Amino acid sequence: MTSSSACPPDNQPVLLGLQDAAIGGHETCSFDTNKIGGLPDCPLQLTMLYPVCGVCSCPLIHLVQVYCPLEGSPFHRVFNVFACGREGCRGNSERWKVLRSQYLDPQVGKKQEFSDLQKEISSARDWCEEADDWGINDEAEAQGDSARHLLTTDATRVSTSEAECTDNFQNLSLSEAGKGLVLPLSCIVLPSHHISVVDEEDYTGCVDVNHAQKLLKEYQQREGVDVEQLVSESFSAKGEQEKYEKSQIKTRDLVFHQFKKRISVCQEQILRYSWKGQPLFITSPPTSFPDVVPRCCVCGSGRVYEFQLMPALISILTHLDKSLLLEFGTVLVYTCEKSCWPSGQSTPLEEFPFIQEDPDERYFR
Repeated sequence: MTSSSACPPDNQPVLLGLQDAAIGGHETCSFDTNKIGGLPDCPLQLTMLYPVCGVCSCPLIHLVQVYCPLEGSPFHRVFNVFACGREGCRGNSERWKVLRSQYLDPQVGKKQEFSDLQKEISSARDWCEEADDWGINDEAEAQGDSARHLLTTDATRVSTSEAECTDNFQNLSLSEAGKGLVLPLSCIVLPSHHISVVDEEDYTGCVDVNHAQKLLKEYQQREGVDVEQLVSESFSAKGEQEKYEKSQIKTRDLVFHQFKKRISVCQEQILRYSWKGQPLFITSPPTSFPDVVPRCCVCGSGRVYEFQLMPALISILTHLDKSLLLEFGTVLVYTCEKSCWPSGQSTPLEEFPFIQEDPDERYFR
């Protein structure tokens, strides 16, 4: 990847989620399916109580499901994002919920035990040169997938037993005990679509660096400002408040311009994924932003940016349900940097969504 201001500054790969084919009524999904709408597919080893709005206490609407195991981890890992689509709850962060579910595949554990045993035997007998015969390299490759495979859209990987279980737990209600999804007596379920995943760089390539630099230079000359200084002041909690207030409007305009420029090459993107990468803000975050994102409530670790929902998702959701009242600029999801999962954990863990309002809603309509 060519280094430029138009590319992620830390060269972290960015994956884009795009709306794909509709999921038919007879098509089964599993927790490793990326999708819009439908019901969340909770691993049967867990119990997910369908979340309710923190404002009106009504059942939330399931917006997206994102399957994203981390490289080298034996855990299946899935996020489900929910929001309230009612008029009275608009603009309140309590209307959003992000749940993280993890499931340790027992087959992975067995393979790891076998691999450890093989290594001991191999070391004792000096059989290192024959490691390929024991499948060690295959195991390493399985745990060393590239960032491109952090998300997967291969719906054909659902086994027959998993498909049957999915049908079973999607029909649960509050009166039924057991593992899986526990639904309220009534909730809005949006029609479901698959989410396809592409690499941002492969899909579009980085925008022309020279053109971007030219635009930046023209902006600085026209406004008579130093962009780097403005951005630095807007992010620095130690900056003088008076200088920040003077530059706030211009900085906000610049951040919005950068946001529009970045997504212009693929305006249909509904999701951006880059674990520990750089978020794409639509407006300048508050100077106290590091303090806005809370630490993990389970292990106390810091949270890192993982993915965000994009404006194009709004038109898709409102098309699926015209009564849905949902507006946002972007929703940035921050997750536990250790992706902690306590032993014996039986319910999904809650992560932190940071909602930025759209400063120019007409641009996306």
